[in-house]
Amino acid sequence: MHKKLLARLAGAALVVFAGGLLAESAMAAGPKLCPQIYAPVICSNGKIYPNQCYADKAHAKDCVPYGAF
Repeated sequence: MHKKLLARLAGAALVVFAGGLLAESAMAAGPKLCPQIYAPVICSNGKIYPNQCYADKAHAKDCVPYGAF
């Protein structure tokens, strides 16, 4: 009986520990949402993105401001 209880407690502790590590790594990855600011960029793939954040999420390269004055 005690062995089963200890095994369950150890399993629960492992799940809590692993969950904490996953949450920490997700927060280190940065925000998931891009700001709703229109500052268009055009990248080497020929696509225009609303801002640099969206281009970064698409892994676009060599982006420059689009429609600059």
